[in-house]
Amino acid sequence: MPNLLLDPTTLGDLLRVASAPDYTRWEDQIKRTGGCADPIHLRGWVVHKDKTTGETLHRYSTENEPGGRLRVACGNRRASRCPACAWTYAGDTYHLIRAGLAGDDRRDIPATVRDHPRVFATLTAPSFGPVHNRPDRGVCRCGTRHAADDPALGTALDPATYDYAGAVLFNNHAGQLWQRFTNRLRREIAARAGLTQRELKECARLSYGKVAEFQKRGAVHFHAVIRIDGPDGPDTPPPSWATVGLLADSIRAATAHSCTSVSVPAAEDQPTRTFRWGTQLDVRPVKAFGDGSEITEQAVASYVAKYATKAAENTGTLDRRIGELSELDRHQVPDHTRRLIEACKQLDPLYPDRRLWAWAHMLGFRGHFSSKSRRYSTTLGTLRQARADFRAAQEHAALGLEDVEPDTVLVLADWQYAGHGHTPGESVLAATIARDLQLNRETAREAIRDQLADEREC
Repeated sequence: MPNLLLDPTTLGDLLRVASAPDYTRWEDQIKRTGGCADPIHLRGWVVHKDKTTGETLHRYSTENEPGGRLRVACGNRRASRCPACAWTYAGDTYHLIRAGLAGDDRRDIPATVRDHPRVFATLTAPSFGPVHNRPDRGVCRCGTRHAADDPALGTALDPATYDYAGAVLFNNHAGQLWQRFTNRLRREIAARAGLTQRELKECARLSYGKVAEFQKRGAVHFHAVIRIDGPDGPDTPPPSWATVGLLADSIRAATAHSCTSVSVPAAEDQPTRTFRWGTQLDVRPVKAFGDGSEITEQAVASYVAKYATKAAENTGTLDRRIGELSELDRHQVPDHTRRLIEACKQLDPLYPDRRLWAWAHMLGFRGHFSSKSRRYSTTLGTLRQARADFRAAQEHAALGLEDVEPDTVLVLADWQYAGHGHTPGESVLAATIARDLQLNRETAREAIRDQLADEREC
């Protein structure tokens, strides 16, 4: 365990936990959660019986567990709340995105999907006023050459004229704007192919996987893998007219079209607003792994997975819902972010159906951080079920039940929620376990990379 400066209360609790006779079992539970920072506590039992004979094959109860509880992972996707569970979520997202780029035989996604036109597109928010930045050439408009970690980056040059209300309303409607974009994109593709919308459905399908990211200025934008498939999805070839160039041109036209917009009505002192995508649009073809290009299948999947576990924390906001504005003082929220949160509070009664105050910690954004079209690739649910099945098979083998037909076993169970989280000492020990597990994963990953590099040299 690394050297830590602990307060006496935490140190005393740590020593209590580490010296307890059931510490080894507690440690085993935390390892099974991956070092979860806020595990769910359960009380209960489970019994496996032979359906025919009524014989008890195995019985488990939490009676003899540490504290009489079983600890299971919280499953939170936010890295700021639980790094261990966020790592699992990021891994699932990586496999989901990469399966839609390179295929996955286990998920019935053929490798031929690599031959389909696909691009990696970034759609940004419009400007709500000039902010401090680091231009490629010259200095910021404030006359300063900012360092990369300067907290002023992304904040308003003139807070008095910055459109904070417009910024949070854009975030709040970004999901609808994405929907309008995908609808328009289908029309643009059909127009370039000389087809009607109905004819397009009969020969091609648009698929995508996307993730949201907050810029330092607090505006949300989307990174998306967009692909053209055949009519039945990734296992059918796209039509011959479908090319990367046609897809890229269609995306550019769809983002710029007047139909790709969301109107917000006026309310008291707020004007009528029409939101469109920003002028900064990046569309790049995705190349197969190993061809020397930067936008590879693996790089894109890793990039999307990284942002799937983040929210607006890089702006200095809170990672949970805000009860009172006084919380911003306690957590020392930066002024620019504070103004965005205050805008959510002020606008909430003017647009009650938008629930701006409920989503103030997200600076108004209320959509899904990662989502995909129905036939893009596999689903997070499928990946989680595969992991649960694997663990169940491991457990059955450990109990000597692997040779027993599942249909002949009756499972009876009773579980009750008994709390969550750690004591202060447990938190320190769990964090140490999580770091050890992460180090083991990184070591194993490096060993695999070295082995692959040696094989290529041979």
